[in-house]
Amino acid sequence: MKKIEFRGWKTRLQALCLPLFCALALSGFAGIAMAQDVAPEVTGALVDATVAVDAPVETAAVTFDSGNVAWMLTSTLLVLLMVVPGLALFYGGMVRAKNVLSVLMQVLVVFSTVIILWVAYGYSAAFTDGNAFFGSFTQKAFLRGITAETDAGGLPEFLFIVFQSTFAGITAALVVGAFAERIRFAAVLLFSILWVTLAYVPMVHMVWSGEDGFLAHKGVIDFAGGTVVHINAGVAGLVGAYFVGRRLGYGKEVIKPHSVPFTFIGAALLWVGWFGFNAGSALAADASASLAMLNTMVATAAGVVAWSIAEAFTKGRPSALGAASGAIAGLVGVTPAAGTVGPMGALVIGLVAGALCVWGVTGLKRLLRADDSLDVFGVHGIGGIVGALLTGVFSAQSLGGTEADLAIGAQVWVQFVSVAFTVLWCAVVTVVVMLLVKAVVGLRVSEDEEREGLDIASHGESAYER
Repeated sequence: MKKIEFRGWKTRLQALCLPLFCALALSGFAGIAMAQDVAPEVTGALVDATVAVDAPVETAAVTFDSGNVAWMLTSTLLVLLMVVPGLALFYGGMVRAKNVLSVLMQVLVVFSTVIILWVAYGYSAAFTDGNAFFGSFTQKAFLRGITAETDAGGLPEFLFIVFQSTFAGITAALVVGAFAERIRFAAVLLFSILWVTLAYVPMVHMVWSGEDGFLAHKGVIDFAGGTVVHINAGVAGLVGAYFVGRRLGYGKEVIKPHSVPFTFIGAALLWVGWFGFNAGSALAADASASLAMLNTMVATAAGVVAWSIAEAFTKGRPSALGAASGAIAGLVGVTPAAGTVGPMGALVIGLVAGALCVWGVTGLKRLLRADDSLDVFGVHGIGGIVGALLTGVFSAQSLGGTEADLAIGAQVWVQFVSVAFTVLWCAVVTVVVMLLVKAVVGLRVSEDEEREGLDIASHGESAYER
């Protein structure tokens, strides 16, 4: 134990003065007590004045609604659940056994890369003032000027940033399913970096950044990402599939999913996580979130039923893979409409999306002559287009929606223009990005590597012992 020692003449002098100071303090205390008895009002006023002068000036702390914050924290985790493990398992089950690890890796690493891009410059370019297409790449780059107490529409801005980061990550991860089983890993990463920068970020700014955004200014309704996420990803996947080319043996031999249970479990996790995606887009724990949650439940169930019935009629029997895909079709279809249509409108959207996406992955796929490996365009592209257009119909209050003064014909036209613009913008950007990636690192693995499987060729490991 350390001891305190008094040394030196200054210390001794201070020690001798200490009793004197104590005595003076005690006498002063007694004098104050006597003064209180004689003139309490004057003393009280002096004390109040002293407190007022000496008290530090406190700034009011920013407070946030704890219920809203708790819901958005939960929603962010639910969207993360959609990607890893949800989307990873959904895609991983649909590829052949020799490629499952490559798909899991692509989903995980692409998602992680995009999260870093988002906090570096993506968020700034999407959600700051700029022009009708882009915000500023530097204003909030690396989250400059943002603190834990910065307000973003009633939420901590950090929370809004991380919620939106999961949307960016899953959108890029969706695209990789279109050219799975034959693309170089380096090509996937470079493509994702360029595509998010030039396709996803501007679409967010155009739709969600405010009235100055190109499509927002036109009045488009996209509650949770029909155009921003699903049509965007679907078109990119289709264009990418054309550039990368068909898998060896495509159209000549049967290419089967190696694990339908993986895909089924992935679809279930996606369904659960999608409540954070859609209901979380209300950005509050309120009536709008409740409506979005109910609509998400109803539309997904309708998509499962519609796809199963369509398969029963076209193939003679429904399949588990089809039912899982129907769930995704219903989820995609209701995404742009989740907070503005009524439950019966969501039911119709789910039924139509489920049925049309069956055609999207069969008849339309044959017409397009593209090897979209995991049907990114057939489900996300077609489902997103169906949902975006029907949002213009069923958002009307007369049909159970929330928009009181909505003119259905005019709104459907706005939705159509937004769909057409999204398809065109994304297609052009994806062509440019694919050409750049092809020139820099190449797009496709060799035939020998493709036959061996990307698990071994790209990552030096195998999912299953042989």
